[in-house]
Amino acid sequence: MERSIEAIWKEGFLVSDALVAPKINQLYSQKSKHIVDKFKRMFEINLIAILIFSVVLLPVSFLFGMPYMGVPMFLLLNAVAVVNKRLSNGLKKIDKSVSSYQYLKAFDAWMQKQISINTKMSAFNYPWAFLSLLAGFWFFDVEGRTLGEALMNKLMAHYPQTYLVGGLPLVGIIGVMVVACFLAFFGGRLYKFELKLVYGNVMNRLQEMLADMEELRA
Repeated sequence: MERSIEAIWKEGFLVSDALVAPKINQLYSQKSKHIVDKFKRMFEINLIAILIFSVVLLPVSFLFGMPYMGVPMFLLLNAVAVVNKRLSNGLKKIDKSVSSYQYLKAFDAWMQKQISINTKMSAFNYPWAFLSLLAGFWFFDVEGRTLGEALMNKLMAHYPQTYLVGGLPLVGIIGVMVVACFLAFFGGRLYKFELKLVYGNVMNRLQEMLADMEELRA
């Protein structure tokens, strides 16, 4: 009795040296490598863009009198780039000689590790970015005095009874802490939202291919 197409497909992409369905095996292999190669290109472009932005941002922040924003953001962006560059080295260790299914599973495992690490980092990255931006505007020079000083003078002129802690309004400190904690708590979700915007198409195709292969393996 002739074997079913489903049986041929199973042997075709689950066994790297299968001879019963070389065309199907080749097709899955090409698609697998295409997905991974596309992600690699996008990943590398994204890292280069982060580095370029950080290098441009630093001198521009000094030029516009906002070094308290530029320096922390420069450090943050470069830290993100360095961590992800090291993570990208793991892609080189994926064995391309295995079957397309094993190849995609190895790539998916690497991607999940990369997402997990960046998700944890996001709980720190977003509050850091917020505080850097806030510091940049607070110490921004306006006619010989900082914007923060000007705001404090106006605040105290209208509300002289404002309770201060270290020369800053307590309500303002609480507000900043609430926003920072909010960003820390939802940092992982914000990162995954950005991840979906940038890599959503590639990730969906990866999961679809793995789902097809898993279905045939069942």
